[in-house]
Amino acid sequence: MTDLAPTSPADPGPRRVQAVVALRLLEVMRDMDLPVELLEAEVPAQTIPRRFGLSDVVERQIRTHREDVRRRVRLTDEEIHGLFRFVIRRPDSPQVFQAVGRLLVEGERMPRWVRRLPGGLRYRATRREARKLLAKLFGRPVGGFGRGTFVIEGRSLLFVEADPGGDACHLLSGFSEELISRMLGGSVRVEHTLCQGRGDDLCRWEAELEQETATRAPVSEGDEPLSGPRDA
Repeated sequence: MTDLAPTSPADPGPRRVQAVVALRLLEVMRDMDLPVELLEAEVPAQTIPRRFGLSDVVERQIRTHREDVRRRVRLTDEEIHGLFRFVIRRPDSPQVFQAVGRLLVEGERMPRWVRRLPGGLRYRATRREARKLLAKLFGRPVGGFGRGTFVIEGRSLLFVEADPGGDACHLLSGFSEELISRMLGGSVRVEHTLCQGRGDDLCRWEAELEQETATRAPVSEGDEPLSGPRDA
């Protein structure tokens, strides 16, 4: 389990990423690996310590990050990259990242008054909330908003830097799905239509509140381009 403590370079860089990102990654992996029941022929003393979800190393690391969250400690990109690289070794890494993205939103309080706004203003407020929360979590803007009700675009984002294969991009898919659902209500469909991990020039996430597809207000000319958001 030494992979959970990646070696740091001489200059690890600024501490920008909230520790809750690392905490949720470890918690999701642990919970996914917890056995529902012991097999009849299983010897717990031998097999349980080998399971990630029941590892003492993992539990110690989780306790450390819980304390980091309490103390508002931030982590370096390299520390987060190390955890991302650990996750992508798993065959279920897309599901892990998707779940982490949703959990990062679940702990936040969303403004409910947004649902009472007209269609265009509701999406504008939702984009503003997404931008603010992503910047808080990762210590920097994460992409920008393209034309559409909710379209995030970006190049060389943290997710692709950590995982050139693109699995880590599911974190932003889960994040967008949960945030829109909590802000506007209903079920949400998010498609990662472009990905640098698949050879595209940029990454793009397109989200849609499915139950409002037919009645959604048309997109205004004031929606944000990739070069930078316009919402104030």
